[in-house]
Amino acid sequence: MKASEALANVGVLPARRLKARRDARVLVVGAGGLGNPCALALARAGVGALRICDDDVVDATNLHRQILFDETSVGKPKLDEAKRALESMTDVRVETARTRFLPARARELLDGCDVVVEGADNFPTKFLVGDACALARVPVVHAAAVRLHGTVLAVGRDGAPCYRCVFEDVPREATANCDTAGVLGPMVGVVGALQASLALDFLDGRDVGGAFVSYDAKFDVLRRTRMHARPSCAACGTRLIDDLDEGRYKG
Repeated sequence: MKASEALANVGVLPARRLKARRDARVLVVGAGGLGNPCALALARAGVGALRICDDDVVDATNLHRQILFDETSVGKPKLDEAKRALESMTDVRVETARTRFLPARARELLDGCDVVVEGADNFPTKFLVGDACALARVPVVHAAAVRLHGTVLAVGRDGAPCYRCVFEDVPREATANCDTAGVLGPMVGVVGALQASLALDFLDGRDVGGAFVSYDAKFDVLRRTRMHARPSCAACGTRLIDDLDEGRYKG
C-alpha cells in the first residue's frame, strides 16, 4: 500500500492535503545524519518527490545514525544509496544532484521546489541555503545536531525571521561538528523527524515560520518557541543581502 493511501485510509489527512503532498517537491540538502531520517519521514508522509543534493560517500562511521545505509553501502555515493533505500521502501520519486549546495547551483537546485530541508554539517552552507531561499521566496527548515543537542528552525516564504536573526554571519573560527565532537545517533533521528514535521506543516498550508525547536537528549527535554525577526538582520531586516556572492560564504 502506498504511503498516501495508508494515510487516507486511517483518516489522518483530508484529500486536499494528501494531493498537495503528492504534488510537492522537497529539496533535501545533505544526505547525512539529518537528511536520512528527514527524507524517510517525508516520503512516508506522502510527499511525491524529493530532490537530494550531496557529493559524499558512505563511511562506516556514518552507519549508527544514517539510517538509509547499511554495511553494503560503505564506499558508495550517499545519493545512490539514499535513492535506492527510499524508492525500495516508499513510492516517492527521488531526484539526485551530485553536488554540494553552491552559489552557482542554488537557483537550479531550488527550481520547482516547494520547501527546503537543510541538514548540512557546516555553517557556510547553512547561511547560503538560508539566503538563497529568502531570495527565491522558498520556505526552508534548518536543522543541526551535535553531541547530545539538536535544533530546528522554520523560515517562511517571506524570509523573516531567518537564520541570520540567530547567528548573524558565518563564524570565522573553527566550530564543532559531528566529526570533531561526535553525536548521539538516536538524537539525530529525533531532530530529523522534527524537521520533517515542520516541512510538512508548510506543505499543508500552515504558517510555522519562526518556529524554533531545541532538543536536549541528555535530559530528554524538548522546547518549542516562536522567534521574532531582528530589525538589524542583514537578510530579513535591513535587506543588505541581495545576491549570493561566493566570498560571503567562506568560513
